[in-house]
Amino acid sequence: MQVTRRKTRQISVGSVKIGGDAPVVVQSMTTSDTRDIAATVAEILRLEEVGCEIVRVAVPDQASADALPKVRSQIHIPLIADIHFDYHLAISALEAGVDGLRLNPGNIGSRERVEKIVKMSQDKGVPIRIGVNAGSLERDLLDKYGYPTAEAMVESAMRHIAILESLGFYETKVSLKASHVGLAVEAYRLFSKQSDYPLHLGITEAGTAATGAVKSAVGLGILLSEGVGDTIRISLAADSTEEVRVAFEILKSLNLRRRGVNVIACPTCGRLEIDVIKLAAMVEAKLGHITEPIDISILGCVVNGIGEGKEADIGIAGGRGVGLLFRNGEIIRKVPSEQLESVLLFEVEQLVKERKKTRETQGV
Repeated sequence: MQVTRRKTRQISVGSVKIGGDAPVVVQSMTTSDTRDIAATVAEILRLEEVGCEIVRVAVPDQASADALPKVRSQIHIPLIADIHFDYHLAISALEAGVDGLRLNPGNIGSRERVEKIVKMSQDKGVPIRIGVNAGSLERDLLDKYGYPTAEAMVESAMRHIAILESLGFYETKVSLKASHVGLAVEAYRLFSKQSDYPLHLGITEAGTAATGAVKSAVGLGILLSEGVGDTIRISLAADSTEEVRVAFEILKSLNLRRRGVNVIACPTCGRLEIDVIKLAAMVEAKLGHITEPIDISILGCVVNGIGEGKEADIGIAGGRGVGLLFRNGEIIRKVPSEQLESVLLFEVEQLVKERKKTRETQGV
């Protein structure tokens, strides 16, 4: 499947390009109290380890804003400050050196206050994300449409955009989030037909790790497959690192990004000769540190094993007391069943080293 990306204007969040011909960017938001600098930094560093490329932190009060410089100095990815209503916090965040703001200019107050934020953002080269949420639309739009609709959400976004454009500010990205998958998809589709600003995708308040991942995969998968979306965040009631893992799995499934291992495991059936469920989960967990894109097949029998796993870089097919180790669809050798896990882990690590050495030799 080849996805044709929607062409959007490009902006920069710190060193990360968004929109244009840049890849879809994965971001997350911390769950720790921003005022707790050590906890916030530790969480962001964990997010970096699993591939997070941009991180957002809540800034609900001045103490949180005061913590931003120390947080920023200890992390390695762009930092976005999430601001609501209080323009003083936006100014403090900009002074702290954040790489982006998430705020809605229409909620900040007087035009004079918005102008101060926009002027400082322009001077510092800091973009602004307009974040429209179906659950917090303006009262007049709810009165006009009767309830949150895609049209109401897009009108809200356009209203905020107009404020920034009237001040000559165009370094903007937009999100139109809803917890209802259909509403979010409709809103993003509608906006993408009216504007070329880059879009940040998300299904807000999606749910727990399992249900939230499914809802996000459905909603974001639809949009991404249509070429809509420049950054994504998977909103889960779970550890923030899980958001990043799910995001990359969605992108990998559409061939939009490749990072880390992709485990291909057969469904269980009566022919199984090895414990595929246990083995697949263990291999995935133990190879979580690998960033090299590698397809690994873990198949439970030799009947269809090699055929089903021929597209994988490396894999195993279980047999009674013995299994097969293969690379690129070719059998390498037989392996005793009790050694399948250790052999597979070793061979994957060797493959990573080989690829790294090849790149170094080629000067890539």
